[in-house]
Amino acid sequence: MILEQLLEGLATTAVKGPDTALQTDISDVVYDSRKAVEGTLFVCMVGAETDGHKYARNAYDAGCRVFVLEAGHEAAAHLGDVPEQPYVIVVENTRVALAKLSDTFFGHPSGDLKVIGITGTKGKTSITYILQSVLDKAGVPTGLIGTAGASWNGKQVPTVNTTPESYETQKLLRQMADDGVKAVAIEVSSLGVKWHRTDFLEFFCGIFTNISPDHIGGHEHKTYEEYYSFKKAFFSLCGQAAACGDDPAAADMLEAVPGRKIFYGLSEHNEFRAENMVPTRSDDFMGIRFDFLRNGVKEDTFEISLPGDFSVHNALAVLAVCDLMGLDLEKAKEGLRNVRVPGRCQIKYLSKEFGIIIDYAHNDISLEGIIQTVRAYGPKRIITLFGSVGDRAQLRREELGTTSGRLADFTVITEDDPGFEDPKKIADEIAVFVEKAGGAGKYVVIPDREEAVAYAVAMLEPGDFLLCCGKGHERFMKVRGKKEPFNEERCIEEALKKRGIEL
Repeated sequence: MILEQLLEGLATTAVKGPDTALQTDISDVVYDSRKAVEGTLFVCMVGAETDGHKYARNAYDAGCRVFVLEAGHEAAAHLGDVPEQPYVIVVENTRVALAKLSDTFFGHPSGDLKVIGITGTKGKTSITYILQSVLDKAGVPTGLIGTAGASWNGKQVPTVNTTPESYETQKLLRQMADDGVKAVAIEVSSLGVKWHRTDFLEFFCGIFTNISPDHIGGHEHKTYEEYYSFKKAFFSLCGQAAACGDDPAAADMLEAVPGRKIFYGLSEHNEFRAENMVPTRSDDFMGIRFDFLRNGVKEDTFEISLPGDFSVHNALAVLAVCDLMGLDLEKAKEGLRNVRVPGRCQIKYLSKEFGIIIDYAHNDISLEGIIQTVRAYGPKRIITLFGSVGDRAQLRREELGTTSGRLADFTVITEDDPGFEDPKKIADEIAVFVEKAGGAGKYVVIPDREEAVAYAVAMLEPGDFLLCCGKGHERFMKVRGKKEPFNEERCIEEALKKRGIEL
């Protein structure tokens, strides 16, 4: 793309360099100096831990001659004494500039798609997968972008953040649109909004799930109020929205939405409501059936292949989006009944004998939630398997140990991203709280997680459920500053093989 065209609509505070540069053909927009080559435009990003201006000279030495700098940081770029004068554009905020440039470079792809943004403390990942399942089955090819990566039409692309950097998001949307995708579900994190990763995206609608304190401290949010404010700010980008009306913040969150608002939930004041929820299980299915009501009048009965009341909330959110899209809600049935969410109450194995579930639960609230959810299906025993991350505050170890000791029938304590700490030390600390909460004699400590999974699967008896918690969709273990490969699903498969069960 010609530089002059790429810069259209970009707010600048200063421009320096030869006018002839405006006719330069820009091959790519980059913000990592290692990707800078001749013909690229380099955006100097100011981050929480580093400043991209420090690497501008590296990009110049690699052949880059077009730079976007942030006002006040020009000196850090060290471009004043280079042999060949570069074309330098100064802006108020380079993150905003990257979002604008990326949108222009990829031809405003969100305008070619129905982009659905999901935000909230919990439920974002599950809803993206449910939306993709439902809309695909309803004849609307759908992609998703979120915590577990991006996927569409059978393709899988890994991503770094829950909400990727604006450049990556725009690139993915362009690829999806070119591949015939019609709708995209995107997890929108508060940090994604704070760091302008969603700027210049055109959202068909937004979804608010719930809110509670999270991502506060360090390089994230200074206070809960700041966290809340960025969740709310997202909806200023949405023309219409759906929100869980059971959360007290729902109406306030959607205050800036000018178009239609659908409130869903279990309380009677919601436009979309569920009642008569019944846990259902067969040899190959575990989920929940519910009646769907619109304005108090029953319209249909649905079944979702994910257990728990929270799954009903997520299903209602998806039904609301279908309604906003003008789809017959009957078309949602197949997608709801066949949805699978990696690492979120994921049923890895289910038979008449026993069941194994993988879940991302890594704090006391989520651990209690998954235990209580499975308890509704009347298991003989619930066996939990989990650890707690190292190099962090130890309160979570107490909370996890207490919850499992109080609610589980047996606990297998193991590792979960121990970092620079000894995993046995972490596990022993958890064990103390398991005992205090009533789990004395009903737990085992096995620091190596693969060995722990093998032990837990081997001990399963008819009627048991094993809950492997903490790792979820992740495919690594953080150990001493490195991400070592770890796949919980593979560990379970190997353990089942030893019992003569092939998946």
